[in-house]
Amino acid sequence: MLDFTSTFKISLRSLKVNKMRSILTSLGIIIGVSAVIIMLSIGEGAKQRIAKQIESTGSNLLMIAPGSTTSSGVRMGSGSQSTLTDKDAEAILKNCPSVAHVAPIVNEVKQLVYGSQNWSTAVYGITPSYMTVRLWHIEQGKGISEEDVKNSSKVVVLGSSVALNLFGDLNPINKTIRIAGMPFKVTGILETKGQSGMGHDQDDLVMIPLTTAQKKLFGVSFPGMVKFINIQAVDADSLNPAEEEIKILLRERHNLGKNKEDDFSIRNFTQMMEMAKAASNTMALLLGAIASVSLLVGGIGIMNIMLVSVTERTREIGIRMAIGAKALDIRFQFLFEALMLSLSGGFLGVLLGVGIAYLIGSFSEMSVIISAFSIVISFGFSGIIGVLFGFYPAYKASLLNPIDALRYE
Repeated sequence: MLDFTSTFKISLRSLKVNKMRSILTSLGIIIGVSAVIIMLSIGEGAKQRIAKQIESTGSNLLMIAPGSTTSSGVRMGSGSQSTLTDKDAEAILKNCPSVAHVAPIVNEVKQLVYGSQNWSTAVYGITPSYMTVRLWHIEQGKGISEEDVKNSSKVVVLGSSVALNLFGDLNPINKTIRIAGMPFKVTGILETKGQSGMGHDQDDLVMIPLTTAQKKLFGVSFPGMVKFINIQAVDADSLNPAEEEIKILLRERHNLGKNKEDDFSIRNFTQMMEMAKAASNTMALLLGAIASVSLLVGGIGIMNIMLVSVTERTREIGIRMAIGAKALDIRFQFLFEALMLSLSGGFLGVLLGVGIAYLIGSFSEMSVIISAFSIVISFGFSGIIGVLFGFYPAYKASLLNPIDALRYE
């Protein structure tokens, strides 16, 4: 039966005798484990940031954009043709069972002025459903109401970045700002959302009633024209059916014959963001895999040193066998030494990796999430490396002939 206590003492003494060599041998494991933790922490941070951005954008989203125009054989790109109206939006909500909410939008960049302060930003003409579709919430005051849309009221809701740049520490509610020279009463401030998946500041915008934008501020090519229509499907499974229903309905409303191309395009926003999330997951795995190479290199270092140790301690092995130690005892002793080297390196690597990841998260704008999973997986992997790369030297030591070992100089 194996004597674990004795094996542990012998292994510990052997490692203490060659302290510097033990530390240098473990260095590869220390670097490998810390690199895995840092890379997985950065990857997890990126993944959670994208998930939060998806959540802030809204769920089950489709966006309808106008089609493209062609001039002298040159296609002008998506959105260059004005083909969508608020009546299209009403028809979609009424006739497409897979659609839960519809939000027609017009938007332009305008100059905003309050007192001596001015700020240029995107002005969105919306209906109240836009808040539901894009998951916007009011932090202070009130949002755009159906009555505001019906009466084309000159009211405005500010994004938090705009409120800060125009008003600083002042409370903007009930104050009057001028948008392109036209007075608007501030009725609310939006809840902060932060950056979008594309790095755009989502809080740098203001919202006004759709009809006010169409009739008073922007002017449109024809009555009821909108720039985009945002759609929220009933659920994730309804996205594809909703897309088909909308396509059939709009082709019918726009009198498009069989051989005519669509004068609109439908984009699956949710699918695009999910693809970004999947790409982030792949990147995290790739970074972890690259960092794992350091662990393998550390394992090779352990194997090398253990082979040297077996050669140096051949006489010791012969003496132990001569007084009754079995091959299994010798094998276990060297395997245990390799495991101690890798686990002690893994422990120090965990401390180093957590420390560096914390510093990166504290002193940079990167989102870094140190998860228990990354610690357990990297520490566990260091133990597996110790067993795998320590087995051959231990096996070789256990096969020594006691007489030959005692004669070894």
